[in-house]
Amino acid sequence: MVNNICIFCGSNSGSLLQYRQQAEEMANLIAQSGKTLVYGGGNVGLMGVIADAVLRHNGRVIGVIPDFLMKKEVGHTALTELVIVQTMHERKQRMSQLADAFIMLPGGIGTLEEFFEVFTWGQLGLHAKPMGILNTEGYYEHLLAFLNHAVAQRFLSPDNRSMIITDTTCTALFTKLNNYTAPTTEKWLENSRT
Repeated sequence: MVNNICIFCGSNSGSLLQYRQQAEEMANLIAQSGKTLVYGGGNVGLMGVIADAVLRHNGRVIGVIPDFLMKKEVGHTALTELVIVQTMHERKQRMSQLADAFIMLPGGIGTLEEFFEVFTWGQLGLHAKPMGILNTEGYYEHLLAFLNHAVAQRFLSPDNRSMIITDTTCTALFTKLNNYTAPTTEKWLENSRT
């Protein structure tokens, strides 16, 4: 069962109003369904937008932030719980431990790095938690095309590709995450046959 949803998203807000709007819509879904937001603990960009929106809807928010970012005054100090760790690696590990599911909203390199580390852990069988990409206004079209290309070139198995759930609307993605069943194919077994 999905109770804690980890959101990876930008520390900037992006160029389109829709990025902010969908972050707020996702926040509303999280809060109204009684789930907890787990995120990187920042008060800037889409990170701040989604945390503030969950809190406005009386939802629960757990932020995880490294001490050096807290010292740069980007930490959100009005959360339900703020966990301060020492390193970026500890941050990702703690967020992963707290989360029952992961969603990537629009963001930059840090957002991609966080999501793809979780995806790597999933394909290695270290977790079976649902992982979704919200493709707001086609932001991730090229990324999704690349993943399909990796499958076609036999660097990514179709089963592992199917671990990434995608949609363009918050409601549809939310529903898919709640109904997710992880594939049972093991990465190394699959690769040994190719």
